[in-house]
Amino acid sequence: MSDATGREAPEADADAWEQACAEDLAAEQARRRAQYGPQPGTAAEELRKLVDAVSEKLSGLQAPLLGAVGQGVVEQTVKQVVQQAKAAVEPVIERNPDVFDHLAAAGSELLAAYRSAARGQEGRWTRGDTPGTPAPGPDRKDDGPAPGEHIDLD
Repeated sequence: MSDATGREAPEADADAWEQACAEDLAAEQARRRAQYGPQPGTAAEELRKLVDAVSEKLSGLQAPLLGAVGQGVVEQTVKQVVQQAKAAVEPVIERNPDVFDHLAAAGSELLAAYRSAARGQEGRWTRGDTPGTPAPGPDRKDDGPAPGEHIDLD
């Protein structure tokens, strides 16, 4: 290949661009990890972490009022419950890890919808609007109080 002057252009390394992009991406990821800490894992990994954390917390609980004999029974029962819960959760996580990602995304969407509805209602409350009450303004005829409207007798 030649350029406008007729000289032969040097062969560009085909992988140079890809390598430069990969290096830039790795540097940016390292910078973000240093600034924000490690990113959370998948929803399935986070559920595993939650189960592990809860099981550790439950096994660390002590009931001082039960005494030494009662404490041993409680610890054994807690360990059995934790093991049963892990045995029930682990196969579900292993078979369906993507399901938890979808459930987490759906939960985020539901939360966003709830926030939107709550903001709208909050706006109506702060403006004093009530359902069925016509908006104040020049177009409203004064036919008396609207249903549910407070009547000031003073």
